[in-house]
Amino acid sequence: MKSQAKVVVIGGGVVGVSTLYHLVKKGWSDCVLVERNELTSGSTWHAAGLLPLFNMSYSVGQIHKYSVKFYQELEKETGQPVGFSKVSNIRLADNQDRMDEYKYYAGVAKTIGIDVRFLEPEEVKEIWPLCNTDDLIGAIQHVDDGYIQPADLTQAMAKGARNGGGEIYRNTRVLAIEQQPDDSWIVKTDKGDIACEQVVTATGNFVRQTGLMLGLDIPVIPVEHQYIVTEPHPDIVQRQKDGLPEMGVLRESDASYYMREENGGLILGPYEKGAPCCYIDGPDEDAEYELFQEDLDRLEPHIEAAMNRVPAFAEVGIKKVYNGAICYTPDGSPIIGPAWGKKNLWLNEGHSFGITAAGGAGWQIAEWMVDGEPTIDMMGVDPRRFGPYASRGYLKTKNEEAYRSVFVIHYPDEERGDARPLKQTPCYDRMKARGAVFGQVYGWERPNWFAPEGVEAKDVWSFRRSNYFKHVGNECKHVTEKVGLLDMSAFSKYQVSGPGAEAFLDSIVANRIPKTVGRIGLCHMLSENGGVRCEFTIYRTGPQDFYLVSAGASERHDFDYLQKLAPKDGSVNLQLVTSQYGVLVLAGPKARDLLQKLTDTDLSNEKFRWLSGKFINVNCAQAHALRVNFVGELGWELHHPIEMQNYIYDQLMAAGEEFDIKPFGIRAMDSLRLEKSYRLIPRELSIEYSALESGLDRFVHLNKGQFIGRDALVEWQQKGFANTFVTMEVHGITDTDARGSEPIYKDGEIIGRATSGGYGWRINKSLALAMVAPELANLGQELEIEILGQRHKATIIEESPFDPENVRLRA
Repeated sequence: MKSQAKVVVIGGGVVGVSTLYHLVKKGWSDCVLVERNELTSGSTWHAAGLLPLFNMSYSVGQIHKYSVKFYQELEKETGQPVGFSKVSNIRLADNQDRMDEYKYYAGVAKTIGIDVRFLEPEEVKEIWPLCNTDDLIGAIQHVDDGYIQPADLTQAMAKGARNGGGEIYRNTRVLAIEQQPDDSWIVKTDKGDIACEQVVTATGNFVRQTGLMLGLDIPVIPVEHQYIVTEPHPDIVQRQKDGLPEMGVLRESDASYYMREENGGLILGPYEKGAPCCYIDGPDEDAEYELFQEDLDRLEPHIEAAMNRVPAFAEVGIKKVYNGAICYTPDGSPIIGPAWGKKNLWLNEGHSFGITAAGGAGWQIAEWMVDGEPTIDMMGVDPRRFGPYASRGYLKTKNEEAYRSVFVIHYPDEERGDARPLKQTPCYDRMKARGAVFGQVYGWERPNWFAPEGVEAKDVWSFRRSNYFKHVGNECKHVTEKVGLLDMSAFSKYQVSGPGAEAFLDSIVANRIPKTVGRIGLCHMLSENGGVRCEFTIYRTGPQDFYLVSAGASERHDFDYLQKLAPKDGSVNLQLVTSQYGVLVLAGPKARDLLQKLTDTDLSNEKFRWLSGKFINVNCAQAHALRVNFVGELGWELHHPIEMQNYIYDQLMAAGEEFDIKPFGIRAMDSLRLEKSYRLIPRELSIEYSALESGLDRFVHLNKGQFIGRDALVEWQQKGFANTFVTMEVHGITDTDARGSEPIYKDGEIIGRATSGGYGWRINKSLALAMVAPELANLGQELEIEILGQRHKATIIEESPFDPENVRLRA
């Protein structure tokens, strides 16, 4: 066994072996994998081997797409059979909301090149003659989908990795993982130590022990998953004798199960309610090829549903029930990418659809490690999307929820309810009493909208305009005409100070740092390739002091980059202060009149300019008042000590009575920001789009000196861009606005994708923000956008269609 290597991959399941294979393929042949037992002895061996391309996540969709393509090529490369059965996959729909989900997904799929076909019930019957189609309204089919033999797949990748120089050490247990002062690692095993530059963990069910070794609470806990294998059925056996094609994988989403043929019989795999978390502290030391006692009572509703849909299932006996562990995260997506707080450590964990994701996960983590960036936007699977709140008790509750929600309709406005409310701002109860309907971000409760008196404070989720549509519109109008109050305390907040603070910040963002105390700048940290990684509002609070604000969902992600990039000579002090400060946003034409009643600071335009901040009193309380906002109206963000929030909230509401102040929510803010063409990470801003493609020209100063991503951006610019950011008016809309990820067409060809969409209440237009081919990004250009399967005319309009000169912001 080697004592030194460039990379050590820990874990010999399909995900770990894929990671080793792709690192070797990228030219890093000096990589080794250690596996405590035999390859595939954790979860891989008992997996059903399904390859579902269907996924509402852009990141995961790309990963699955790569895997399915790669697996078909792998057998040719290695000569090792992988057992790929391309039998297609059919998802049934028996209600309109489910069909809307499929139509929305089909739009996402088109933008990433996945073939999705819509089927009528009679077409389903032709492909699956044993299926009862009487109550169906239709289905979708992935013709490239199917299933694979997980152990064969893993061995084929292992062969490919070995052929390229990678080494695999089986029956080698990791005892400790220790980081050295130079940020390299020593992996201690029962066969000896391996010194290495970088470590990748792909430890599956053992992830909890891995976290303990590393000092990280990795947000993964497995859940029990059962599937049933039946005895052969004579009709299926006869089909095989007659040479008829396999009927494919059948998914009845509204009954929460999948079914496929297996050796003349059937496999039924439900995602049932009540499936418990397992291996909460990890498996036993000697666990190998482990299964749990089956629990058929939990499966009874799904068995009955399967018998109704496929009567043949009722006519066969049960041969075997598998009940094994599969890993889950709170949102059901894997964690793929850098660990937080530790350099040269990568996590490839939490794969609930590990067979499907393994190829793509190994591909992207290898791209990231070798080239410094992934090639697709990985924000949806980044390990740092969860924070310290995602600890053991939270994980048990949310992971069980994620498991039972695999087949629920994934509405774009869905807000899952378990483990909530967890993180509440002090004014939570005050907002709730005023009708707040909450969503959550990074564990924080935030008002999405406010139900007026007499209206039930509850979401009706939909892909179309729903019960809150007009109420959000009223909030938008009220902010525009009078004054509104929004709780944005979930913003991530950081303090950067010290003699090296200005030079440090200047080296990591593309904009110039505010030079004068009290000035504010919008600054972007670029990725190594010239895309956009982070967005900060930077407020200079002193000669060597800066206050940074970023998206609430990005706290751990953004702070991790700040920490890893900061100089280690003591010249820069970083502090995470999110929970120390609340943020109340006061916005609207009456905002100045209201706030002036509570402070002795002169708020006039001459004394308090746009894009500036001051430390002010709010009656007896205090706040940093920042004259910025995300809605395009006169206003201030009041960043205040969190313990003073209720006092400030009450003062604002009382002083605002004469101006008819009302609270507003995130959905109104999103509508208002669309009318200003304001960008969001990871929608309009992404590592996949250059900062200039995203229209950030005025925030990127290529001549200011060196900063992260500068040279790559210049090179990208010289090569030419593939996209241009545009704002579009969508015509002919009655009840369905764009949401983001819809395909955009010109003369029948896809030439771009929407990144956001919704209704603009100030200009009374349905809007979409989008990336389109540069040659078509002209004002007045007419295109088409497909929303829920229907194409609508879309016209490119001026950026910031509401108040393009920012007269109201500067008032």
